[in-house]
Amino acid sequence: MPVSATKSLRVAVLADSDTRWKWGALTASRIASGGGGAEPTGSGIRLDGYLLRGRATPTARQLREVGVHADSLREVTAVEFLRAMNAMNDESYDVLVLALVGGGVQAMLHGLRRVWADRTERPVVVTGYVGVVYEKLADGLLLRHGADLVLANSRQDADRFRAVYEGVGADASCVTEVALPFLGGTPYAGEPAPATEPDGRPYTVVFAAQPSVPLSRKDRTYLLDRLIRHARAFPDREVLLKLRSRPGEHTTHIEELPYQKLAQSRELPANFRLVYGHMGEVLDRTDLLVTISSTAALEALHRRIPTVVLTDLGVREMLGNHHFVGSGCLASWDQLDAGHRPEPEPEWVARQGVAADGTYDTAFDAARHRITRLLDRPGGLPPLNPYYTSETAPGYLPGILARHHLGPDGAPLPGAPAADKAPGPVRQIVRRAARGAYRHGVQRVAPVIRRMGEL
Repeated sequence: MPVSATKSLRVAVLADSDTRWKWGALTASRIASGGGGAEPTGSGIRLDGYLLRGRATPTARQLREVGVHADSLREVTAVEFLRAMNAMNDESYDVLVLALVGGGVQAMLHGLRRVWADRTERPVVVTGYVGVVYEKLADGLLLRHGADLVLANSRQDADRFRAVYEGVGADASCVTEVALPFLGGTPYAGEPAPATEPDGRPYTVVFAAQPSVPLSRKDRTYLLDRLIRHARAFPDREVLLKLRSRPGEHTTHIEELPYQKLAQSRELPANFRLVYGHMGEVLDRTDLLVTISSTAALEALHRRIPTVVLTDLGVREMLGNHHFVGSGCLASWDQLDAGHRPEPEPEWVARQGVAADGTYDTAFDAARHRITRLLDRPGGLPPLNPYYTSETAPGYLPGILARHHLGPDGAPLPGAPAADKAPGPVRQIVRRAARGAYRHGVQRVAPVIRRMGEL
């Protein structure tokens, strides 16, 4: 990029969970550096991370597991972040990635529109989705409208996004096709040699768990029991349950019934293990990836690892596995236990941005070129222009903004936390205690109350 020829491109990422931080930081690296590497550091950009304080703010362990590093990283409220953006002048960012839930993006767009109202120069604002978009398509998209780039992770998503924007009369030129930023890794080399041979290892089956899919105790118990049954039926295999978080931690979605707790009441076979860690490292030793609808399926397909999306609980929108209709990857545990291995449908895979054909390195070119043009635009960038305003959504927008302590004009509401000063030590301690109490309530108290209500 021209701007990086004389100085490092300055990029900020505002994220509200561990998975969105991973997506935002890796997206920043790929769209700003012009390279295919996965690490922002050392790629010619300066990356500052901001973690939006809330129920899913990642812990230090989660940040380490993500494996993405920044030049600086701090936790902020929405108002604190807007204040920081308002205070920046000559050292303003070139690119700002909003890696947030839709309502958070909308609040920041209105808040930033206000703080940048009198400026001729501002960062290019980028947003998008962490993975597969299988629910709330129109709602989530319209809440993201107003960013300079709304990234679509596949050709299919780009077509859908443009159709939604054009259907309501909104500018669709912001939609930019890319791919998931965390794809990569060594392509699958085929089944391993027997473990008895010098270079051999056990055939490894990995179930990629999801925090909220499925949701009920009955369904989660069923999946755990089927995985254990598979391990017992194939004692020469290694069967791994890949977990997203430890009890007490939150990810993008709330997990009320962690598999770790369900497994405590089971006698686990010797070849069955619960594992954490970076998904890419787990896929390095995976021979069969099984999931309900995790984005891990797309990571595995990118590496040509045999991949199964389970149909045991039905193919339903609420599970997200309906997204994989036509993929060739749908199968049940009974079929897997009998030796069936689905073959992915090439045309479907190509439309999902998986880029198993080697074109992944160019998947972000369009975004890079668009950012370059915007940064070089004579006279700077125009004000942010979200579709939702007090005229188009007077009964919806104020509530979205109020959740982040902003008024209809994007200004901090009276009494907004830390609206005029940085939080002191006492306030920080109270915040940590409140977050811990919330997580305890979600994972311990709420399930008990729900079971009592079903008596």
